[in-house]
Amino acid sequence: MQKSSFNAGVLYMFFAYFLWGIFPLYWKLLSDVDPMHILVFRIILSLVLVGSILLILKNYNWLKFFKDRRECLLIILASLTISSNWGLYIWSVNSGYTIEAALGYYINPLISVVFGLLFYKEKINFLQTIAFFLAIAGVLVLTILSGSLPWISLCLSLSFGIYGLIKKTIKLSALESLGSETLIALPFSLILLTFFTGELSYLKALPLPTLIIFLFCGAVTTLPLYLFAKGVKLLPLSTVGFMQFLSPTLTFLTGIFIFKESFSAHNLIVFIIIWTAVVVYIISLRRLPGNFRTDGSRQSGSLEVPQKKD
Repeated sequence: MQKSSFNAGVLYMFFAYFLWGIFPLYWKLLSDVDPMHILVFRIILSLVLVGSILLILKNYNWLKFFKDRRECLLIILASLTISSNWGLYIWSVNSGYTIEAALGYYINPLISVVFGLLFYKEKINFLQTIAFFLAIAGVLVLTILSGSLPWISLCLSLSFGIYGLIKKTIKLSALESLGSETLIALPFSLILLTFFTGELSYLKALPLPTLIIFLFCGAVTTLPLYLFAKGVKLLPLSTVGFMQFLSPTLTFLTGIFIFKESFSAHNLIVFIIIWTAVVVYIISLRRLPGNFRTDGSRQSGSLEVPQKKD
């Protein structure tokens, strides 16, 4: 992989996780809206936004995904996994399981690293191995101190980890893939809206600013997913995995300094352990230790960086 592609992938992924990390500020503004209605309209409005852009560009490839059986299956799986991830996250936060939801997004990077090792034979060097086990230690500490089996966390981390794995193999462009995924999710969202959610009449009573903010949930949903889809194709899953720590960390900081939520001692311990892992991993990327190749480059994980020639 060229260094320029790697750097571009890092930028895409950084902004994706940065946005996901600060989006609690946005969802907080919609606290008067039923979470299931938020889920349904996230899907519908995302499809309207992405579909409109693609149609304006006269791009119809995303409507032909079903012609390739393998690609169709991958997109269906991607659609189901990300939709279930959204739904479970909304339900868990609304039901008082915010700690388990946060834990899920700390476990998620570890899932990405494991998938990278299993499916792409990505290698991690010594410092990256230390960072990996530090991250595991942080997650274990948080799990033990939480005092219960974190099934919500495991489901959230697995669903998004699988989504990232699938996105790395889909041939469609990032925008085309998003259009296809939301198109597939549309029938499920309409069924959910018709049979499993309450009346929509209360939305009329919401203040106009809240309604306007609500209408942007499609853009808020689409932008980071687009950046993620672009970045995941350019980076090793091991790198994607460790960058994912940015999002839950920003969420924690938002909760502490803006929402004024309590921050317990065990959360502080986990915070320190995980950020130590991130720092160690960043150092490993700068040093780029690894096996030298015959073409004058050296390899660290899946990243090949050309050596400066005299």
